[in-house]
Amino acid sequence: MRPSYYKKINITGVRQTVLDQARGRLILISILFVACFVVVVARAADLSLIHAAVSEGVEDDFREDASLEDVKKRADIIDRNGVLLARSLSAPSLFADASLVLDPKKVAKDLKIVFPDISYDSVLQKLQSKKKFVWIKRNLSPKQQSQILYLGHPSLRFKTEMTRVYPQGELAVHLVGTSGVDGQGLMGLEGNYNNLLSEGEPLQLTIDVRLQYALKREIDTAIKEFNGIGGAGVVMDIETGDVLAAVSLPDFLPSQYQKAKDNQKFNRFSQGVYELGSSFKVFSTAAMLEANNNKISQRFDVREPLVVGRHKIRDYHPEKRILSLPEVFMHSSNIGSAMMGKAVGTDSLKKFYGDLGLLSAPVFGISEVGRPIVPDPWGDVHTLTASFGHGIAVSPLQLVSATSSILNGGIVVKPNIIKNSSNDNKNQSDLRVVSAETSHRMRQLMRLVVTEGTGRKADLDGYLIGGKTGTAEKPGRGGYDRKRLISSFLGAFPMNDPRYVVFAMVDEPKGTKATYGYATGGWVGAPTVKRIASSMVSILGIEPIDEKEKFEGSLMRYVKTKEQIKKEKEEQKIAAH
Repeated sequence: MRPSYYKKINITGVRQTVLDQARGRLILISILFVACFVVVVARAADLSLIHAAVSEGVEDDFREDASLEDVKKRADIIDRNGVLLARSLSAPSLFADASLVLDPKKVAKDLKIVFPDISYDSVLQKLQSKKKFVWIKRNLSPKQQSQILYLGHPSLRFKTEMTRVYPQGELAVHLVGTSGVDGQGLMGLEGNYNNLLSEGEPLQLTIDVRLQYALKREIDTAIKEFNGIGGAGVVMDIETGDVLAAVSLPDFLPSQYQKAKDNQKFNRFSQGVYELGSSFKVFSTAAMLEANNNKISQRFDVREPLVVGRHKIRDYHPEKRILSLPEVFMHSSNIGSAMMGKAVGTDSLKKFYGDLGLLSAPVFGISEVGRPIVPDPWGDVHTLTASFGHGIAVSPLQLVSATSSILNGGIVVKPNIIKNSSNDNKNQSDLRVVSAETSHRMRQLMRLVVTEGTGRKADLDGYLIGGKTGTAEKPGRGGYDRKRLISSFLGAFPMNDPRYVVFAMVDEPKGTKATYGYATGGWVGAPTVKRIASSMVSILGIEPIDEKEKFEGSLMRYVKTKEQIKKEKEEQKIAAH
């Protein structure tokens, strides 16, 4: 018999309670699953339908704003050795769906913090427009994209675009050029070959970035040393006309094109035309040699200024004696050079300059090319002044091209910037401007300038540098301004078998204590070319030449030594008494 404290337990009731609880929980879980499913379906519908429509509208708007296909295909630009100069890379761009912006002022304020250079008012206006697509900022950096994501504004979105990058920065900006935010070329090769690059055809240039860097460094050094307002330099292959380096300073970063000043954008080596002074004596002297069958012993009386009508032609450092042809060139006599021009004749000199490409704009790979300033009408007095580089203005690019044609044996070369392009100068062997003998004489004369004349500071042991100094006053109101100079040096080496022409120019240099106040081509340009050549022989591995080979020796019998000149002057004084 069970104890009295045992009571009958209702097992059926307990089991029912447990089952009811379990059933309730299952129903709750089912409801939660259904709710989640509804959310997922709703989100999927939002993405597939609503956002698809928005994206389609964005794509339409984007196509109206820019041709993305063209940008995607834009090809590389490389130097002659394959070094990258320009390439297109993908980058995020930021736009907003203004119809989703709840607080335009807040969003605009946040964007201003991330992008300090944008206009708050302009962005606010865009965000209040209620348009589904408005550009905020193109070509963001990874850091900027991260900052935007951190803001968490659902109305801000990204679109991948192609952006143009220039790994060498401003190094060759006036040649390579730059392109706009939508990929269109704005200047330089980017502008001139815009269609070709957009179609995916890469450009390989003739320049060598190593030489480009050396040239820029030395031109920049000269500008700073002489407090100039700008400068230019060119290095050219004498045989092919290939431009191995070309610099215009001041310059700018390609990405800063819109902010760059006009003097930074201006291309001084091909667009700027200048009266380059005595550098032109290379051409008038070559014309004289051609006209007189290379009679090197011809003499010129330069004791008095040359009077032509109202004009007087004087020498900067007058020798005041009778000079041989080599001495006229070596001492850079304006009077003697003018006499040469007169002897050659107006028609012949004009034709000679024209054959050298000095009277018309050169055909080059960029559109920033200047047209020379030529006397019109061209009278006899212009023949005299053009013989020593006054009254005619050309670009440095034209000057080095014409000089290459004189020194390479007498065959015309044209400037070239695209490697292996159709502009093959080797096919122009019938375009001869001077004889091989005249070419050889001019090499000797240019070497003489460096060893005995005005270009001594360009001499580099072992490399037979030759050249010609150039100093010209800039034209201004009422005539020429003696305080504003274009000072340059036109060099070449090695003169026994020239391979390179090197030109260096400083615009408005000022004399220094170290130069005794002088800012002429011999003080400014000659040492600059020497430094450039020194870098070139190291970079290109050019071996020095045995100094025992005195290339200029055969001309020395036509050049009087200082002792001979002094003795003659003493004899003249005695004779006068």
